[in-house]
Amino acid sequence: MSASPSKESSPEKQISREELIKLLNEDLAREYQAIISYVVYSQVLKGPEYMNIASELEKHAAEELSHALIVSNQIDYLGGMPASAPKPVRTSEKAKDMLRFDLENETITIQNYRERVRQCEAIGEYAIAEHIREILLDEQDHLIALATALGEDPPDMSSRRRS
Repeated sequence: MSASPSKESSPEKQISREELIKLLNEDLAREYQAIISYVVYSQVLKGPEYMNIASELEKHAAEELSHALIVSNQIDYLGGMPASAPKPVRTSEKAKDMLRFDLENETITIQNYRERVRQCEAIGEYAIAEHIREILLDEQDHLIALATALGEDPPDMSSRRRS
């Protein structure tokens, strides 16, 4: 009998350090996007039903800045130049739309960072993987807060994986 693993159970494809730098720079641009959106949304959400989440979004902005600094440091460690431009920020006149945009962005961010942990470990960059795991803790808290503010359960992230 052959003991070769099937394609479905094969480990994460190993990437180069250069590719990891590129992917981390995309993550960094998403962190910049999150900082800007949380700053803007926290100030323009109106109405008593949004006062608590507006205050929470201010805290999220500070946490996203911390994430950007961590990711920038890891890019520098790998020999890359950190990105300087954010991904586009979506706005709306409707508070629920803005919260939905943030929930969607946090979902994508969590998917990306989970993939990044696997990629870092595949190339032996365990410390970077640990930094990203720490960021994931905050991102999941953000996801929960946004879903709660929208009156829904957080998305089930257990089986989600980027293709």
